[in-house]
Order: sequence, then structure tokens, then C-alpha cells
Amino acid sequence: MELWTRARRTKVIDFRGLLGVLVLFYTVGVESRKSVKWDYFENAASSCRAHSASVSDFGAVGDGKTANTKAFQAAIDHLSQFSSKGGSILYVPPGRWLTGSFNLTSYFTLYLDKDAVLLASQDESEYPLIEPLPSYGRGRDADGARYSSLIFGNNLTDVIVTGANGTIDGQGELWWTKFRAGELNYTRPYLIEIMFSTNIQISNLTLINSPSWNVHPVYCSNVVVQGLTILAPVRSPNTDGINPDSCTNTRIEDCYVVSGDDCVAVKSGWDEYGISFGMPTKQLVIRRLTCISPTSAVIALGSEMSGGIEDVRAEDITAIDSESGVRIKTAVGRGGYVKDIYVRGMTLKTMKWVFWMTGNYGSHPDDNYDPNAIPVIQNINYRDVVAENVTMAAKLEGIAGDPFTGICISNVTIGLAQNSKKLQWNCTDVAGITSEVNPKPCALLADQGPGKIGGCDFPEDSLPVENMEVQTCSFFRKHHW
Repeated sequence: MELWTRARRTKVIDFRGLLGVLVLFYTVGVESRKSVKWDYFENAASSCRAHSASVSDFGAVGDGKTANTKAFQAAIDHLSQFSSKGGSILYVPPGRWLTGSFNLTSYFTLYLDKDAVLLASQDESEYPLIEPLPSYGRGRDADGARYSSLIFGNNLTDVIVTGANGTIDGQGELWWTKFRAGELNYTRPYLIEIMFSTNIQISNLTLINSPSWNVHPVYCSNVVVQGLTILAPVRSPNTDGINPDSCTNTRIEDCYVVSGDDCVAVKSGWDEYGISFGMPTKQLVIRRLTCISPTSAVIALGSEMSGGIEDVRAEDITAIDSESGVRIKTAVGRGGYVKDIYVRGMTLKTMKWVFWMTGNYGSHPDDNYDPNAIPVIQNINYRDVVAENVTMAAKLEGIAGDPFTGICISNVTIGLAQNSKKLQWNCTDVAGITSEVNPKPCALLADQGPGKIGGCDFPEDSLPVENMEVQTCSFFRKHHW
């Protein structure tokens, strides 16, 4: 006699994003000498896969103690044979899977079950050393090489890292302690870094306690980062949330970030190395982002921006207890540019600054930067901002002789904290216009009066990344237990 039971059916749908996930789990028990379990899920993805495997098929053990680095890499190496045969998906089942760094492959999906936790090894030998990024010239923490990220990919096409809100735990405390003590010879690993690749999706995961940056797409195009929860102690060093770096056509949406550094940091290379490499970040959409970062920015543009940053569109941004809203960070020697930046719809609660631009950020990779490499900052637009419990409205510091120009701020209401500064707008070497901004802006941002400017126009056209198509993909797996 067969007994069929449906143990659980769960739907998780994000109607706001194209990459919403529908997850269905069914368990079927067969009364016999062995029970059979069926795992079934659906996920919205840019590409479905024809072949599948579980990491447990390759000897991985999810007990939180067994080292599984070789098992993960063996599974991916095996599945790489299907790159030209419909692609593949690697399923990470419930459990705590200890692993060091492993490399992804093309036409591939890494999928974490909702009860799966990837535990990043704290053994430095589990992270191979790789060359510095060519647009940086050195590691970010130290000269020379850097540790490979936990999940790494290079020169790939069509890669998806996703799940049913499974967890990647960087176990960063040991790394933070060594970094603060000056005991590391190389730059700390990131959680996810994908380089020189196209058609990338990173979605529906929880990332916690990264040793350093969490998500770093660099030299990539057609990138979607959606539905991430990123958590780190607010005093942890350099735990940036999402850092698109020299990328084209990127969309970041529906993410919640608590960070010890910038929640999103837009980058494009560092001083002479970034200028020489010459790859900007452009066509970037950021929307429905929630950020908590008491010592850093909700969205930072720079400071490594020497390849240029342009056409950034941010909207529906919420910040709580953060240092600043959208911050521009640059310096003499950076070169490059930050231009055509559009921000609308920010809700900010408990902020040190609403607007912050810095032309003297410093921090150079070496002494070989060009002191005549002056960054160009122009056409920076903010509109529809409501802030409360703010210490200071704005600190805008351009570069003497090369001011930041084309700043437009409209429809902004800032409620001040009890300990707010007497001087609310501190402006030097900047130029622009404002309309309907309270408290009253500085004279360098001339008030045009109500309705006198076009609202610091936000582009009405769509970028290509906003029109990327997705499809519903199914995964059905039987195993005995």
C-alpha cells in the first residue's frame, strides 16, 4: 500500500521585481524499505537549465564541520561539461556546508535551499591568491595579491547565484580581527566576486558577516542583483553591501542592507590604474533599496571612480540611522568623472548628512598618481527627498579651481535633530540650482523659487537592463533517505 503526503507548499512572490521567486516544496513518502523524497522548486531566472545535481552527490556533508571545498569544485567541474548542452544547476540542500573558495562555470546556476547555509572557511589556505585587479594596481587592504572570493567567477557567460533565501555566512569575525591588528598580508576575500563576465543574476539570498565586500561584479555587463538581505555588524570594517565596479547595464533592486560601510558603492578603478584601464560604470539602476549604515553612505559614488561613472538612476531609497544619502567621493589624482546622476524618492530617518560630496577624499594606491588628474563632477540631480532627525543638511566640498557643477536639488524637506548644526549648508567649490528646498540652501546653489526648474528631471526612458526577460524554471529531484 502506498501512502502519499504533501508536506509543505510555500509560495514566495515579489510582485515588484521581474526576478520574483516562486518556491514550491513537496515531500512524497513511500512506505517501503526505503523512503523517497522529492524536492521540487521553481525560480524565475534569465535562463533555465537542462541538467542538475546536488552537492551531496559529490561527497559534501552538511554538518558544519566537514570541509566541502573539493566537493563543491568537483560538482561544478562535472557540471561544466553541460555548458553547451543546455546548462546546469547545482542544488545545495538543507544543512550547514563548510567550504572555502570555489570557481563557477558558464551557463550555470548555484541554488541554495531555504534551509541551506554556506559557511565560509576561516582557513586562509582555502582561499587561493589571485592577482590584483588591473584597474586598482594592488589589493585594497595591502600591496600585491588578494584572496579569491568565496564564490568566484572569471570570464563567464550566463551565471546565476540564487536560492529560496538560503544563507551565505562569511564568518568574518576572525578576518576583521586580523585586519584591525595588521596581521593580514593580503586583501581579504569577498563573498561573491564575478569578473569579466556577462549575463549575471545574484538574487534571493541572505548574506551575513562577510570578511570584506559582499557582492562585487567587476568588468561585467548585464548584471541583476535582486532580493538580497545583507547583514554585518555596523562597526565591521569595509563590509560594503553591493559594489558594481566598471560594469555596464546593471540593476540593483529590492535589497535590504545593514553594513559597516557603504550599502552600495559604485566604482571604476583607482587613480592611474583606473585611468589607464578606462572602463566606466554606466547604465546603472538602483531602486527599492533599504539601508542602515551609521558610519557610511546609503549609495556612494567612488571613491575609486577613475574610469568614470555615468548614467546612474536611483529611486525609492530608504535609509535609517545612516551617515549620508547619496555621497560623491573623489580627490585630485583620481581623474575620471561622475556625471549624469539622477536620484528621486529618498526617505531618510536619522542622518548625519542628507547630501555629501567630497573632493579631498585622498587614499591613493601609491605615490605615482598624477596630481593633474582632476575628476569632473557634473549634472548631479536630486529630487523628492524627505528626511527627519538630521544633523546637517549638506556638506558639499568640490575641488578648488575645478568646482562640481550642474547640481540640481528640488522638492526636499529636511527635519532637523535637536543637536543639529547651526550652519546647515556648508558649500565650497560647487555650482548649481535649487527649488523648494528646506532648510534654505547655500548661495552657491541659487534658489530658483517654487516651480521654476524642471524638478531636476529623472530620465523617462528605460535602460536595457530593465527590459531583460525572465522565465520560470523548474527543478525536480528524487532521492532516497
